[in-house]
Amino acid sequence: MPFGCLALRDGRNLDSISDVTDKYEIGQVLKAKEFCELCLAKDRQTNKVFVCKKFFKKDGRKVRKAAKNEILILKMVNHPNILQLIDTFETKKEFFIIQELATGGDVFDWILDQGNYTERDASNVIRQVLEAVAYLHSLNIVHRNLKLENLMYYTENNHNKVVLRDFYLSKFENGSITEPCGTPEYLAPEVVARHRYGRPVDCWAVGVIMYILLSGNPPFYDETEEENTDLHNRIIFCRIVAGEFEFDSPYWDDISVPAKELVCRLMEVDQMLRITAADALFHEWIAGNGASEKNLKDGVCAQFEKNFAKAKWRVRIPCGHPGCLCCIFNVGPMSGLCNIKPSLDSAAHIVMLNPASSSKMNLCAV
Repeated sequence: MPFGCLALRDGRNLDSISDVTDKYEIGQVLKAKEFCELCLAKDRQTNKVFVCKKFFKKDGRKVRKAAKNEILILKMVNHPNILQLIDTFETKKEFFIIQELATGGDVFDWILDQGNYTERDASNVIRQVLEAVAYLHSLNIVHRNLKLENLMYYTENNHNKVVLRDFYLSKFENGSITEPCGTPEYLAPEVVARHRYGRPVDCWAVGVIMYILLSGNPPFYDETEEENTDLHNRIIFCRIVAGEFEFDSPYWDDISVPAKELVCRLMEVDQMLRITAADALFHEWIAGNGASEKNLKDGVCAQFEKNFAKAKWRVRIPCGHPGCLCCIFNVGPMSGLCNIKPSLDSAAHIVMLNPASSSKMNLCAV
């Protein structure tokens, strides 16, 4: 089978639902995500509990594609900071993906629960994310949906191991990825500009995550009312393309120079100049003594609770839905948008989105 291809089963080789239920006891739905339902699955022989993703074929081609894509990627990867694949089934109506169960909770929630939180804690999280991303990139895999909500601690008792989840948007880099997808605030400039992109988009997203972990604020934001998601995204995209972020006082006053320097290198607008995940692992803030031990808990958590309770941070751009991006500017999608310095006071730089586009932007429960 060619590298990067997944053999499709014909009707004669499909699993029956009893193949699934004979091996696993499938529990009630815990959460309905954009493409799938999440359940617990207990191995009937070992009593070990896993997480089960159930994709329904009737939900359309994109759902079927997402399921097959995630199966393909997970079958290829084996890394301590990536939730491992345990089993897969394809029945006439569904795809089942059985994975390791991470029980330690979201990184976001862990920080809120701590009495002390420092740059060193954030550095430990980012180091593990970079190790996982560098591994994926060594396989020419682009995750494409890295965000804080997709980071979890592996167990409740050991909050040292961070794992990545959700690979249904991941893709092999072949030099021609152009379809926009992901969560707006984490998108790299080249994605917004509809340029060809690849592995550097993940490094940009790591930079956004690092910025959030150190300040509690997103680097690109506005105070638009909650219900006006289209306007919010237009403003965000203008700022992303221009690389307009700041180390605002007082949130960054106590943050070290090495931390700020790494954020800038990860969030370099020019993807050719952006630091790679492998090189970032040798940065002094990760590998050296550049991370401060000063307690950041009060300031970071106050901003976390202010910013991340808002539902618009849960909105994801559907894969391959160009209306959300290329219509934002009154220029063509391949016209060197990264060289434009948008003026948010000038309507000449912004074109109204198709009102129908907002109906295609689904709340992503994570």
